[in-house]
Formats: sequence, structure tokens, C-alpha cells
Amino acid sequence: MKKFVLSFFLFGLFLGLASCEDNEGLDVTDIEIPEGYALSAGTSTVFLNSSYAFDKDADWISEISANQKRFTHGDRLYDDVITQSGGLGPVYAGYSCGSCHRNAGRTKPALWTQIGTEGEGTPVYGSGEYGFSSMLVYVSRKNGKFFQNYGRVLHDQSIYGVTAEGKLECRWHYQTFQFPDGESYELAYPEYTIRDWYANYGETDDPIDPDDLFCTVRIPLRHVGMGQMMALDRNEIEALAQKSNYPEYGISGRCNYITERGTKQLGLSGNKAQHADLTVELGFSSDMGVTNSRYPEEICEGQRQMDQGSMMGLLYDQLDVSTEDMEDVDFYLHGLGVPARRNVKDPEVLLGEKNFYEAKCHLCHVTTLHTRPRGATLLNGTELPWLGGQTIHPYSDFLIHDMGSEIMGVGLDDHYVSGLAQGNEWRTTPLWGIGLQEKVNSHTYFLHDGRARNFTEAIMWHGGEGEASKNLFAKMSKTDRDALIKFLESL
Repeated sequence: MKKFVLSFFLFGLFLGLASCEDNEGLDVTDIEIPEGYALSAGTSTVFLNSSYAFDKDADWISEISANQKRFTHGDRLYDDVITQSGGLGPVYAGYSCGSCHRNAGRTKPALWTQIGTEGEGTPVYGSGEYGFSSMLVYVSRKNGKFFQNYGRVLHDQSIYGVTAEGKLECRWHYQTFQFPDGESYELAYPEYTIRDWYANYGETDDPIDPDDLFCTVRIPLRHVGMGQMMALDRNEIEALAQKSNYPEYGISGRCNYITERGTKQLGLSGNKAQHADLTVELGFSSDMGVTNSRYPEEICEGQRQMDQGSMMGLLYDQLDVSTEDMEDVDFYLHGLGVPARRNVKDPEVLLGEKNFYEAKCHLCHVTTLHTRPRGATLLNGTELPWLGGQTIHPYSDFLIHDMGSEIMGVGLDDHYVSGLAQGNEWRTTPLWGIGLQEKVNSHTYFLHDGRARNFTEAIMWHGGEGEASKNLFAKMSKTDRDALIKFLESL
């Protein structure tokens, strides 16, 4: 054995590819809103408003005993891979899927956990010597190549007797701005450093040159609507890329295509739409160090950790998790429900929805999409027809957009290329369920690295193709801005 051990989006709204002209002057107060809850994901909509709102199985799961059995087994593996499979690798970033995605959401990242001070009491944040980080740290040389003794991810956790690859420290820089009406807001920008590089302990290893280091951090994504995303009609997404050109607002989204399993495919998942599936196999391998049929080698193959592990009596000659078990995790993710919208008749929410359109947010956060007739297919070939033929409201076009690089001199450009996506390009974040993040995970850190501490900051970080919407939001009265935020909280 190895190792330790939004909505049925308001009846009357146009379906599919809503153009800028389609929604000019739209007055949502004139639209009849359905009684009760507004459906977000067709058959996968769930009606739960608690800390488990993201971790509830859809009705098509619970109505079929075989589906419920697979869902429950996948859920168990998701939350406790150590006891359910062969165990963690010598180094890892998360000790289970659920450790970073608590309640299928996003665990509070250590980027906002203070681990010390320096200088004149300046706080330093990060994973600390023993603390769990709940984030992925991508490292590379400035030319895009990897360092010899590291892969694309810095594994900052390790089992007993093995040295972690390094530890991340974060120092936040702040700048205060003002809306035209005089209300102030603050943006925070992270500065990353990595200490305790394991390779620097070696006598022959080359130290990492900080001037040759690119470092970008990802906090966990919410696992909301994963099944519907995988069942999306690809032709509709590609048509959006052809039609989502609004030069008057500087918007022009595009698809990210990547090659996985030897096939060029449309990317849908991940911060930069850099994956064509839910990356279960990659997550087991890269994040947790759990070997499997697709990634049979240890993530630290060739590193000194392998020798350290061998001295600890660890064996590396068998796979940790089976393909069948991984597909059950994939099944669990596909079977998670999407919370229904709340407070859809609240006057402030209705005003905020109108403002969402007036700020042209809907041009990227597309309200209505459709799934293909046959639904989705899991990693081992199981088909899920229950996800097919649905009208859904993810509030995303799943395209990549230039989000700018000028705010505070850096913007959202992380210089990290993923498929066709450049450092300044990011997939439009699906907004369904986002209003429940604080209830599920006790924080409101948004954007890829959690720099935005609330909805307002997330909007005001928009640059590039998001510049026009940001400016339209900023020019609104405080009442209208607050209403738009209230609308987001209803999703």
C-alpha cells in the first residue's frame, strides 16, 4: 500500500443569444415573474438556502436508486480520498477535493490568513509552516518554461518526513478610489513571494532566481452547475463567439481550444476555459498526488521527495484510485444541483436586475443557454441523458475575454498562458449560486486569486473588455449600485 494512508430567467426574456439591441431599454419591472422560486438549471435546480446549497443532489439523482448510490460513493471520495483510496502523494496541494471545495464551494483561501508581520508591522499572509492553504500556486520561468525541479503547481503540503516544495507568502497593497458621486472604495493587489524552496536545500540544486519567476495563484472555483456546463451545446457557445462582438463596448469574446486525450476540443471549465472536462483525474494527480490510470506517475517523480518517501517505507508501484472510482466522483460533480434564485420579487432586486442590463453585464454574463439533447458524458464513457435538452441560466458565455492590465499598474494580467488564453484573458465566471457563497463558505473573496473582497471590488477590477460595464456601474447612483449588488446576491 502506498502512502499515508438565475433563474427560469423571467418569463418573456429572449432565449439564447441576446444581442445588445435586444435588451436596450429593457424594463424588467414590466415582466411577469413566476411564483415562488425562479429556476436556474432546469431539472437540476434545487431549493436549498443553507450552507449545503451547493452540495445537494438534483432530483434526477435521488429519483433513481442506482444514481443515488453512485452519487453517494463519489461524494465520499470527494470528501475523504485518504481513506477511500491509496492515499496522498508525498507532496500535495489539497488533502481531498472537499478540503479546497468545502461543501462543493470554495474554502476560504490562506491568501487572507495572516501568518506574521515584517518591517513596521506589515502583515504577511500565506499558508504558513503548517497551515493548509486551499489554493493552487502556479510557477514558471518568465519564458513560460518550468523550473527543472518543479512542475506547473507548487505543492506546499507534504506527508510526515517529506519536504514540501515551498511555501507561499502574500503581501497586500491597497489603493483607495472614488466613485463619481464621492463614495470611496478600495482595491487590494497581491505581491507573492515563495520561501523554503525544497530544492535550495540540496547541494547541487540551482536556487530559484526571483527575477526569473512568474507566480500566479488560483483560489478554488465553486462546483455549481458542473454537469450543465459539461452538457452545454458547443455549437451555441461557438455561435456566441461569432456574435459576441460589441465594438461600441469593446467586447469580443472568443473560444479557448485545447488538446486533451489527443483531441482538439472546446475548453469550458477552469478560470481560462483551459479544460474540456471536469479534470477529476488531473485533480487527483496534481492537487493530491493520487496516482491513477491517466496519470500513473508521482507528481514529484525524479525529485528528492521520492527518495525521502522510499526511506519512509512508501511504495510507488500501484495506482491509488481506480478509473471507476474517479468516474463516481465525476458523476457526483455532474449530479450536484444549482440553487434556485431567491427574492425574485423584491423591488430592490428587480431594480438591480434592470441595472445589470443597463451596465451591459449581460453581454458577457449571458443569461440563457441550452444543453445538447444527449446531455453529458463522464470520463469513463457513462452518458447522462438527464442533463440533455435543458434551458439553463448560468450568467456566462463561457468565452475568454481580455480583462485588462492597467488597474493599479497590473490589472488582472497574470502572464500565465492556458491553451489559447493569454495572461490577460479569463473565462466569464458563471454567476449562478454566487449569492450564496458567503452562506456556504463564510467569505466573499472573488476573482481568480480572491483579491476582490466583495462584489463591488470584483466589478471595479474589470478592465479591458469589462471596462465599459465597470464605468457604467461606477456612474450609477449609490442606490442603483447597491440594487445591482442585491440582484447578484439573489443569484
